[in-house]
Amino acid sequence: MAQITEIAPDIYRICTFVPEVNLQFNQFLVRDEEPLLFHTGMKALFPVVRDAVATLLPPATIRWIGFSHFEADECGALTEWQTLAPAATAVCSLVAKLVSVDDVVALRPAQALSDGELLSTGKYRFRLLQTPQVPHAWDASLLFEETQRTRLCSDLFHQTGDVEASTSADVVGRFKQTLVEYQQGPLAHYLPYTPNTEPTLQRLAALKPRTLAAMHGSTFVGDGAQALADLAQAMRDVLGWR
Repeated sequence: MAQITEIAPDIYRICTFVPEVNLQFNQFLVRDEEPLLFHTGMKALFPVVRDAVATLLPPATIRWIGFSHFEADECGALTEWQTLAPAATAVCSLVAKLVSVDDVVALRPAQALSDGELLSTGKYRFRLLQTPQVPHAWDASLLFEETQRTRLCSDLFHQTGDVEASTSADVVGRFKQTLVEYQQGPLAHYLPYTPNTEPTLQRLAALKPRTLAAMHGSTFVGDGAQALADLAQAMRDVLGWR
């Protein structure tokens, strides 16, 4: 059973902890005139996520399905969601649409947003920023809800363990520890570090988010700009060139 927490008005964190990998998988539901689900989770999680969404609104009314990049936990259950919700349309970067999404998982053509373009769900406005290789993958992008300053940040701030739903405490320390541990095993280089990493994180920080909704681990509520600056330093420490 998933845990459901409202992390900002009308934005709900749907969390399933998978002990075999010591990891939470979080989806974020925006309850609005045109409901948006950010991350679908893998196909195996679809029944759990569907049932959690049903406690908040009729799942068939989902209008938009967003994600950062083409990966199982980002959009693996897109087909199942579009089968259930007849108006549900994937929203992603143009690269994601052209390279993978339309051909592999989408029942209907995805809605590609250009860098900086806005998507309105009713009361709320989501701006897409293209972020190639941040957190990873050529097609990566992130959504920022402007009215409440909530960043849907995919794998950024990745934390292992069955942690609390939201916190104002340090999450970058947890992220850095996770990154160090991953670098010692088969998941090494999970996050790339390129000349564009820090400029991209600086661009995200300049929007001064108040809420950072991580796919894996706790949502951070507080000074998002400082948290992103600290994240950049942690990535430089662990992944930077020597």
